[in-house]
Amino acid sequence: MNAETEHNDRTIVVTGATSGIGLAAATRLAGMGVRLIGVGRSAERGEQALRQIMRAHPDAQARYLTADLASQRQVRRLAEQIHAAAALGGGRLDALVNNAGAVTSRRTLTEDGYELQFAVNHLAPFLLTHTLLPLLQNTPQGRVITVSSTSHYHARMHWQDLTFRRGYFVLRAYRQSKLANVLFSAELNRRLAGKSNVRAYAVDPGLVNTGIGTKGTSAFVSWVWRLRAASGRTPEQGAETLVWLASQPQLSDPQALYWKDCHPAAPSREALKPDQAARLWALSEQMCGLSGASDQSEP
Repeated sequence: MNAETEHNDRTIVVTGATSGIGLAAATRLAGMGVRLIGVGRSAERGEQALRQIMRAHPDAQARYLTADLASQRQVRRLAEQIHAAAALGGGRLDALVNNAGAVTSRRTLTEDGYELQFAVNHLAPFLLTHTLLPLLQNTPQGRVITVSSTSHYHARMHWQDLTFRRGYFVLRAYRQSKLANVLFSAELNRRLAGKSNVRAYAVDPGLVNTGIGTKGTSAFVSWVWRLRAASGRTPEQGAETLVWLASQPQLSDPQALYWKDCHPAAPSREALKPDQAARLWALSEQMCGLSGASDQSEP
C-alpha cells in the first residue's frame, strides 16, 4: 500500500502553514495524500504556499484558509470554515497541528486585550481545539499536536501577572507560552481520559532555522535570532515529528505527552503539575469566553 492510498481518507489542519516548519509539514502531508487544510495569516502568502505545494504534488488535496490567530473572533470564524470544509470529508478531522506562533520584542496587546505571544501561542490553540473537538471525536484516533519548545524547561507560569503588565521581556513571555502548550496538552488528556478517542501531544521541533524570531522583534533580537538559528535544523527536519505524529496510525507510546525526534521525551517538572494545568485551563476558559462551557471532567 503506497502512502497516498494509506492516507487519502484523512483530513489534517496545520496552522502557521505558509512558512517554516508549518509549510514543510503541510507540503509533506499533502504529498502523502491527506486532505490538507492549511491556515495562514495572509491570503496572499496562503496562495503562494498552495502553489508551492501543488507544484511539488500536482494531485494534492489541499486548500488554505486565512485567519489572524491573535483575534479570537477570527479563530471562531476559522473554526466555522474548517467545520464546513471537513463536512466534505465526512465531518471528521484526524489531526489538528497547532503550529502557528508569535514572538515580539515589545509588549503588544491583541484586539481582545491580551499579550500577543500568550494569545497566539496558547489561547489560539486552546480555543481552536475546543471548537474543533467534535470533528476530532468523529475519527478513530483524533490527535491534537501543539508545537512547544525546549524553552519550556526554563519557564514557570507568572500567575500574578500572566500578561506581563510589568517587566515584559520577550524570552520570558515566549517561554511561558511554550510551557502553557504542554500544560494544555496534559490537561486535555486528563479531561478526555477514558471517554474519548482524542489524544493531545506537545512537540519539541528543536532549534529550527526559520524567521520566527525576526518578525515583530527589535533589530538586536532579530540579529541574535539569526545568529542562533543559523546552526539550527532545516524546516523539513523540524517538521518531521509533527508529520509523524499526524500521520502514523500507531505510535510507539500513544500515552506519551511530549515528543522530540519522533520519540517520547521528558517534559519539565512544571509541565507535569496537575494543579498548574487545571489552573491554566480554567483561566484560559475565562479569557476565551468559555466559562461554564465545561465542568472539571470535559472540555
